[in-house]
Amino acid sequence: MKAIRIEQYGGPETLQYQEIPLPEPQTGEVRVRLEAVGVNYIDIYHRTGIYPVGLPFTVGSEAAGVVEALGPEVTEVKIGDRVGYAMSLGAYAEAAIVPAWKCIPLPASFGALHAAAVLLQGMTVHYLAYGSYMIRPGDTVLVHAAAGGVGLLLVQIARHLGAFVIGTVSTPAKVEIVKEAGAQEVILYMETDFLQEVKRITEGRGVHAVYDSVGQTTFDRGLDCLRHRGTLVLFGQSSGPVAPFNPSILAAKGSLFLTRPTLAHYAATREELLARATTVLDWVTSGTLKIRIDKTFPLSEAAEAQRRLESRVSTGKILLIP
Repeated sequence: MKAIRIEQYGGPETLQYQEIPLPEPQTGEVRVRLEAVGVNYIDIYHRTGIYPVGLPFTVGSEAAGVVEALGPEVTEVKIGDRVGYAMSLGAYAEAAIVPAWKCIPLPASFGALHAAAVLLQGMTVHYLAYGSYMIRPGDTVLVHAAAGGVGLLLVQIARHLGAFVIGTVSTPAKVEIVKEAGAQEVILYMETDFLQEVKRITEGRGVHAVYDSVGQTTFDRGLDCLRHRGTLVLFGQSSGPVAPFNPSILAAKGSLFLTRPTLAHYAATREELLARATTVLDWVTSGTLKIRIDKTFPLSEAAEAQRRLESRVSTGKILLIP
């Protein structure tokens, strides 16, 4: 079968389209014939070695398709089931081995493209809005990279929960997209200091929560956007990791809260995984959550797909089609 392999950490050029043997599932595993693969920032973190994994490996952590083989002791799914999954390496391929407990059954009406476009980022949004910080009606929240895959979904759910949403974007073309998703205010951070704009919009009070997937370039000013006892949820680092700092800064700035969560810790059991995934699928089916697919690429063009994601020109989800 064809797969995208990485033999050394580095840039997109390290993504190699190769023929590899079709893997066989072991105890508790299934093999899924993939129909659509999600491209996510964690794939770039794996490719560059920011999140190191053993070399060589097949990149990718999210996909959807049909179960075609079972290992011993699998009870969660059967051959022929349509499933999606996240948080399991090896998705940039025509088929992948997946722990059975991570397989999420898909409703008959739910296509593979939509499943691969929403599961990882949708479950991320679920834990961001319901776990890392519990959004309440009347809250004001700041969402960085609001036109990205997670950002657009988070804006919608924050509005659904009754929050006043401020988004930041990099280009004028993204402003209307984020407003259509529900943000009441959108800041062009390349043209305007987002801290000053947040203070103006909130009349100096600051926001209840900052959702930051950017990291290095936004972190310090993000803390200053918070009102007393506000929460900064740092869930990514597309601009680079945040430098070490003295936790006393959190007290000096108003008894702030800081968390650095990851989906793996918020979907650590099958029960928790299915609860979050089922809610996300229900949001999409009911129209509460609208999926925006930015662009699809053939599997062989995985390097171009990641370049597009890193360039910050994308709005919504990027997919690979095996």
